[in-house]
Amino acid sequence: MKVLIREEEIHEGISKLAQQLHQHYGDSPLTVVAIMTGSLVMLADLIRRLEMPVRISLIAASSYRGGMTSGEIEIDDSRMLDIRGRDVLLIDDIFDTGKTLVEVTARLRKLKPKSIKTAVFLNKRGKSTVNESPDYSVFDIPNAFVVGYGLDYQDLYRNLPYVGVLEESDLKQHSPH
Repeated sequence: MKVLIREEEIHEGISKLAQQLHQHYGDSPLTVVAIMTGSLVMLADLIRRLEMPVRISLIAASSYRGGMTSGEIEIDDSRMLDIRGRDVLLIDDIFDTGKTLVEVTARLRKLKPKSIKTAVFLNKRGKSTVNESPDYSVFDIPNAFVVGYGLDYQDLYRNLPYVGVLEESDLKQHSPH
């Protein structure tokens, strides 16, 4: 597996995002809504760098069912905190086609937050099929299938401390043949 973003670079990038959020929100309370499961590693690292009062909420949204191609988006917001009148930061692991972030943002807007901003760990260049883009992104990456730092392939590799590009030989070891 080729390493695309090293662990040290990730820590620097998350710290930079935290600084940008401090500049924008100051000491105002912030509700961070993380799209499970891919953004949980980013969530843990990011909130430890935030100094304003932070509430955390989780929402499940998935369009990849164990493979590499995006499908229909399923959203489960049954565990959502009340965000009415609050500043909300929606975070996700990767902005690929953009459909997940756009659909979840639309769902959250219906809950009447004071404001909503979006942040993604990775922004995949050239794949977006929507007219919106995240307010913040930690890294821009080429169009490659990446794993690590929360991102998975068939629920594996989330625990890698770096971001790697899956190569053909990596995929073959997961083949049922």
